[in-house]
Amino acid sequence: MNPAAPALTPTTRALAWCLHLLVIGLLSLAAVRAVTGERPHAGWIIAASVLCGLAYAAGPVLPGVRRSRRAAALWLAVVGACWTVLLALSADGVWVAFPLYFLQLHLLPRRAGVAAVVATAVVAIAGFAVHQDSFSAAMAIGPALGAAVAVAVVWGYQALYRESEHRRRLIEELTATRADLAAAQHTAGVLAERDRLAREIHDTLAQGLSSIQLLLRAAERALPQAPQNAARYVDQARLAAADNLAEARRFVAALTPPTLEGTTLADALERLCTTTSARHRITARFHLTGDPAPLTTAHEVALLRIAQSALANTVRHAGATTAEVTLTYLGDHVALDIVDDGHGFDPTLLPASDPETGGFGLAVMRARTQALGGTLTIDSAPGRGTALAARLPLTPPSATEPEAHP
Repeated sequence: MNPAAPALTPTTRALAWCLHLLVIGLLSLAAVRAVTGERPHAGWIIAASVLCGLAYAAGPVLPGVRRSRRAAALWLAVVGACWTVLLALSADGVWVAFPLYFLQLHLLPRRAGVAAVVATAVVAIAGFAVHQDSFSAAMAIGPALGAAVAVAVVWGYQALYRESEHRRRLIEELTATRADLAAAQHTAGVLAERDRLAREIHDTLAQGLSSIQLLLRAAERALPQAPQNAARYVDQARLAAADNLAEARRFVAALTPPTLEGTTLADALERLCTTTSARHRITARFHLTGDPAPLTTAHEVALLRIAQSALANTVRHAGATTAEVTLTYLGDHVALDIVDDGHGFDPTLLPASDPETGGFGLAVMRARTQALGGTLTIDSAPGRGTALAARLPLTPPSATEPEAHP
C-alpha cells in the first residue's frame, strides 16, 4: 500500500474485499443488462466491462501500486480510461463511479483525491446525460451525492484511523513507561535490600568479629602468665560468636534483633553496656532520662544498631576507659547520646571508607538516622573524647516505614 494509505488491518481487508465485490458486481450488471436488454453494441459493452475488470484486478496484484503513489495514480488513470469507454457505450457504467470515488480518495493525496473525485463525478454526470439525450438536475444529484458520501466516509475513516494510531502509540508509551517503572522499582528494591544487609552486617557481624578478634588477642597475651584470664577471654569470644550467629540468622530472615525480643530498648542498651564492659577494658554505663514512650520497631532497631556501632568504634579506636550511653525521651523526639573519654579525632579528617580497613561506621549510622527523618551529630577533637548524638522523631516519614519490615 502506498505511504499515504493506512496499514492493512482485518477491518480494512474486509472493506477492501467489499469494494472488490462491488466493482465486479457493477461491471457484471452492465454486461448482463447489455445482453438481456438487446442493446446496440452489446459485444463492445461486454468487452469494455471485461477490460475494465481486468485493469481493476491488476491493481491489487501489482506491488508497485501498494508502495508508490505514482504507480497508484497511473493504475487509477488506466482504470478510469477503461471506465470512460464503458460509460460511453452504456449508461449503466455510471454506477461504477461510486467505488472509483473510494479508490481515488484512498490511494491519492488528500487534494489530488478530491480533485479526482470531482472530475469523475463530472464525467459520470455528462456521460449519463449524453445517453439520455437531455440534462436535468436529477441526473447530477446521484453522482454528486455519491461523491459527497464517499468523501465523508473516507475522511471520517481516516480521522478515526489517526485517532486510533495516536491511542495505540500512547498505549505503547504507557506500557513501556510501566515496564521502565517496574524495572526501576525492582532496582530500587534490590538496592534497598542490599543497603539493609550492608548495615546489618556492619553493625552485627563486622563488629562482632572485631570484638572476637580483640578478645582472642587478649587471650593470646594472657596465655603465658595468666591461663585463667586467657580462658575467660576465650569463653567471652565464644559467647560473642554465638550472639553474632543469632544476629546473622535474624537479619537474614528480616526479624527483630534477639536483644530486643521480649524487652525494651532501654533494657537492651543497658545489657549492651554491661556486655561491653565485661568483654573489654572499658566501663560503659547506661542512663535513661525522660518518660519512655512507645517506639516503632524501626526506631528501636536503628538506635540499638547505632549504639552497638558507636561502642564498637570506641573499643577499637578511641582508647577510652569510660563511655556514657544516654537514652532521652523528648516528647516528640527520642535521642541517643554516646560520650567517651578517649583520645578523640578530627571529624573533618575521617579516612575514606575501604573494604579492607573499614570506615563505614559513621556513614551507616547517618544513613539509619536519615532514613527515619532524624539527625546525627558528632562532636570530637584530638585529646578530648567524642560525643555522638542521634535524634529521631517519634513519627517517622511514611516512606521509611518499610525499614522496620524489609
